[in-house]
Amino acid sequence: MIPELSTQPALLPILEKLKQFEPLIYAANAGKNTDYFENLLAPEFWEVGASGRCYSREYVLSELEKRRMNPRNEAWHTDEYHLQSLDGAQYLISYTLHQPTRVTKRTSLWRQEGEQWLFVYHQGTVVLE
Repeated sequence: MIPELSTQPALLPILEKLKQFEPLIYAANAGKNTDYFENLLAPEFWEVGASGRCYSREYVLSELEKRRMNPRNEAWHTDEYHLQSLDGAQYLISYTLHQPTRVTKRTSLWRQEGEQWLFVYHQGTVVLE
């Protein structure tokens, strides 16, 4: 059974803010520089890709730099966003990413430290038809 997810109205401004960062991997195509990504990824960041492989912060930063230098010419869009507060400083965001070759469910953990947002964890899961 599919859960009905809804974001609490008080969290909608935070959801809109975090949607500006998501999906991070594709933001590299929007002209972001290396410092932007280094400041956004928490020191303990890691990812589980849609392949099921785990990736370190260093690997992800390297891939973002490659994509920044050679942007993808790919149409994609996101929808079905949901945000949940874990403790008032950490937030779990989920959404669906539609690409020409696949659809994936994405989940990210974000931490707010003052005005700074830090990307702590990310996971992608391929949606099978």
